Amino acid sequence: VAFEEVYDLFAIRIIVDSSPEKEKEECWKVYSIITDEYNPSPERLRDWLSNPKSNGYEALHTTVMGPGGKWVEVQIRTKRMNEIAEKGLAAHWKYKEGKDDSSRFEKWFHQIREALSNQDASSLDFLQDFKTSFLTEEIYVYTPKGDVKMLPVGATALDFAFTVHTAVGSKCIGAKVNHKLVPISHKLRSGDQIEIITSSKQKPNPEWLNFVVTSKAKSKIKDTLKEEKRAIAEEGRYTLQRKLEGMNAVMNQANLDELANFYKLNSSLDLLYEIAVKKIDLKELKEFTVHGDKLIPPKPVKEEVKEPEHFTKPDNRKDTELIIFGESSDKIMYTLANCCKPIPGDDVFGFITTGEGLKIHRTNCPNATRLLSNYGHRVVKTKWAKNKEISFLTGLKIIGLDDVGVIHKITNLISGELRVNISAMTIEARDGIFEGNVKVFVHDKDELDNLVDELLSLPGIERVDRYDTE
Repeated sequence: VAFEEVYDLFAIRIIVDSSPEKEKEECWKVYSIITDEYNPSPERLRDWLSNPKSNGYEALHTTVMGPGGKWVEVQIRTKRMNEIAEKGLAAHWKYKEGKDDSSRFEKWFHQIREALSNQDASSLDFLQDFKTSFLTEEIYVYTPKGDVKMLPVGATALDFAFTVHTAVGSKCIGAKVNHKLVPISHKLRSGDQIEIITSSKQKPNPEWLNFVVTSKAKSKIKDTLKEEKRAIAEEGRYTLQRKLEGMNAVMNQANLDELANFYKLNSSLDLLYEIAVKKIDLKELKEFTVHGDKLIPPKPVKEEVKEPEHFTKPDNRKDTELIIFGESSDKIMYTLANCCKPIPGDDVFGFITTGEGLKIHRTNCPNATRLLSNYGHRVVKTKWAKNKEISFLTGLKIIGLDDVGVIHKITNLISGELRVNISAMTIEARDGIFEGNVKVFVHDKDELDNLVDELLSLPGIERVDRYDTE
């Protein structure tokens, strides 16, 4: 921060003697008196009266231009607010007597209890979660019904979902922030309104831990993943037990730890899980020897390092020759311009090139303005003739929610119901949102527009845009 940007070199604190029911009113009166006398900096106003910090801090901060042209920070608090700010959370209970409403402190302590209840977390993980969840600045976001939720800076849509309810977070596939579809990793800002989109088929996955920041979200995701891992590991336990019985060995914790160490895994749970998912086939088990109840591993053998093989995928792309039909098509050869790839039904014009004959461009082609303004004498009026025997290649970009079966619905609609030929299709999914590029052969623009409308009618599809194929 530059020295010129430091506004609190000079600060004044005003303590107001006020009754609890008139605190806000009288603090704002003091603010009005000060700003009537001195010019305030509007962007430096901090209203922690309406939205106190999660640690209980309440005050009104502003910065005014004082005598001599110096910025002065002014802090306005009541006696109660000052005692809580100076003496910490314990001072809160002095003022809470006679109140039975749920305070933000109770929520704050509840969050800390949740973090402490996670028995599997290491001390380093706990300290990191504590810093990111409780000691950072907060943002204030809203539910569709207008309820306020506090989250640490950097919180994502998935953090918000877990704040609403663990079941909502576990089934979250996407969100709408200010009515705009976003992935679950989208970082929230103060003032955002969030609507969570869920699916009964969704479940937490390890990638979620890369972007959530709240301790509740992290602990619930880890718990779910561990429970799922334990359930799968039971199958691995049964497989290993049969193998050990065949060697007259005992299934005990010491032998499990020995095997986990041999396969360089962190725990016996990881060992049983990897056996269950067939990552470990236990072929090396025959090299172990049994002494009493104990498994003795073989002596380590230096492995020969193999150079990775490189494979080159064959290029299966096939150039498609496209022909356009218009007036005098029996006399002049028409070719499509690669810059805009027009199809029948598009508004087009012909342009006479030097050496390449007549090329057809769309009127909204990126080069259209330059060609029409600079080479008007080489422009030819062109119109399309109906010819349902010729197909034209064009591309569609599809964006929507990544739900189970969505790709099947898209391909079934295009190829099955509308009988449109698909040339190529690529799909990428990230954080609950998929983006697909589909190249299709259509006869004209009407057929393309109908295809777009039908795709948009599918559940979960947000946008369908045409793009120019290469």
